[in-house]
Amino acid sequence: MAFRREGYRDYFLHDTAVENMFINEYMPGAPGEYVKVYLFSLMYADIGVAFTNEEIAKHLNMEIEDVYKAWNYWEQMGAVRKIRPQGGGRFDYDIEFIRLKENLYGDDEPEVYVCDEPEGPADEEIRRMFRDIEKVTGRILNSSESNEILSWTGTYGATLELITYAFEYSGSKGRSTAVRYVESIVRDWAGEGLKTAEDVERMLAEEDKKQHLYRRVFRALGFNRNATEEEKKVMDSWFGEMGFTLEQVLEACAATTGISSPNIKYVNKILISRKEEGDSGGQGLSTGKVMKYYEELRAREEAEAEERRREVYAKIPRVREIEEEINRLNGEISRIIISDKIDKKESMAAIRDKVDSLNAERAVLLTDGGFEMDYMDVKYTCEECRDTGILDTGERCHCFWEIKNRKTEKI
Repeated sequence: MAFRREGYRDYFLHDTAVENMFINEYMPGAPGEYVKVYLFSLMYADIGVAFTNEEIAKHLNMEIEDVYKAWNYWEQMGAVRKIRPQGGGRFDYDIEFIRLKENLYGDDEPEVYVCDEPEGPADEEIRRMFRDIEKVTGRILNSSESNEILSWTGTYGATLELITYAFEYSGSKGRSTAVRYVESIVRDWAGEGLKTAEDVERMLAEEDKKQHLYRRVFRALGFNRNATEEEKKVMDSWFGEMGFTLEQVLEACAATTGISSPNIKYVNKILISRKEEGDSGGQGLSTGKVMKYYEELRAREEAEAEERRREVYAKIPRVREIEEEINRLNGEISRIIISDKIDKKESMAAIRDKVDSLNAERAVLLTDGGFEMDYMDVKYTCEECRDTGILDTGERCHCFWEIKNRKTEKI
């Protein structure tokens, strides 16, 4: 005689077994959203139904990024394994739930799963990151926040340096240093492929330069508002693809004086027309020839300055020793700035006093030796742009136009 028991026809009438060890040891310290992902997915694992991370996020009313973070967290806690197919992407994996009591009390060594992701940074680097973040936030991070922050390295591919700099940047701008707020910054920066603080600063500098150009154009058109994204794209094309200078764009803006409603589209038509006609301001030298002239001019001026330095060093060897010592001390100041020393200000003040003393000594030696104070400096033909043709504001220097409008190529 065989015995059978009628099975449930509805999945949701089944029971899901949850190990007490999970409830007692794992659940208390875990973020609530991560517990939801674990239990929901465990139910589907029991009944053998496949579910995507996107479907989990939608069903639990969560962001997909939080589901990814949840699996990173449970993997680090040793509660699940990520099983990756050959050639799969970062988010392409199956989840295997580990039997927690066997993992802890079993006779055999727990199986170690090695995923194809690169090894994480050293523990000391992670601790240093958390120390730096706590300096910015002015408080100690709790375990949930620490796990959340560390998960960004896997979820977004962010480096520890990028995460630290995001907190420092947000704090320096007077913005929130809450983990959720900074996460949005890290996500955007990592999405742009940024890895280091230098990468970010370069990107921010480029953005600042663009914002300056936008403001100048809008001021010329009499607009008292911010540019739309579409208007920014059009203006970017003027300075990028078309290669116009700010002066040339402002000249085109001035042509809108006679119309009742000046706008970006009108200026764009003017500049497109000039581009098609090859209008670069009329007669004179090409921009390429002018810039080549600047390069040659700077090379000559720097070579002349180097010759003057050699002359001084030969006559007064102590000047070279002083300059080498000043360079060494300036490097020491840079190291102190990024260090954790408590007496930073006092240490830097002491070094600056030494530098001032050395500068004073160098000045006396040069004067007594019959040299002007700036004898070894590079002597630029135009001090305003330092012979680059471009001012700090991004505008062309007056000397650029003087050279460009010359009638002869002999410059």
